Amino acid sequence: MSIAPDVTPDATPDAAPGLRRVFIRRLGVAARLGVYPEEEAAPQRVLIDIELLVTDDAAPHGVGEDRLERVVDYEAVANTARGLALAGHTRLAETLAERIACALLAGDGRIRLARVTVEKPDIIADVEGVGVTVERRRG
Repeated sequence: MSIAPDVTPDATPDAAPGLRRVFIRRLGVAARLGVYPEEEAAPQRVLIDIELLVTDDAAPHGVGEDRLERVVDYEAVANTARGLALAGHTRLAETLAERIACALLAGDGRIRLARVTVEKPDIIADVEGVGVTVERRRG
């Protein structure tokens, strides 16, 4: 079954009315992150997940205009996170996640909430990954 572009199904978004979720999963960077001397000296694999709640003027009762200007730029979000992760040594995953969340909120006024996970997948041999998730809200 397909829905014609001008027909809106009787549904509400998964977020609060007026919002949509935008995400980036598993952004991989080689960052200097950690408290040990070897983590400061050499980069390690770091994975970053980002979830944003963004205002959506069409939600929950319509389909918005099919225009690029009405959406958050995924590439700009990824570039912001990547740039902060690669900007020198950061001791704590918590600090990096907070920096990314705050920068994203400051960069686009449509973003109401930023949830950022920073994961170090190779730090403990018998663990798939360790890390932190932080959440920051506008106002």
